[in-house]
Amino acid sequence: MKAIWNNTIIAESDNTVVIENNHYFPSESIKKKYFKESDTHTTCPWKGLASYYTLNVGGKENVDAAWYYPEVSELARTIKGRVAFWKGVEVKE
Repeated sequence: MKAIWNNTIIAESDNTVVIENNHYFPSESIKKKYFKESDTHTTCPWKGLASYYTLNVGGKENVDAAWYYPEVSELARTIKGRVAFWKGVEVKE
């Protein structure tokens, strides 16, 4: 699977975990140069506290377009150490 934004592959892996129609990529598969930590946090009742990344590709910014769970609940252990995308990031084979 590939995560693409602004015509650039920002993550690529053949080992994603799909939960709620989102592909969670291993954190080592993201191209870190495009990711900047965000101060945004949200809470999922069953996964835990999410943290976000803002993408910066080719001079364009996509605020909070990727998220991950630094600590996951027991129910969400399969996505520990993984990153998912939204806000126009295309995920495809």
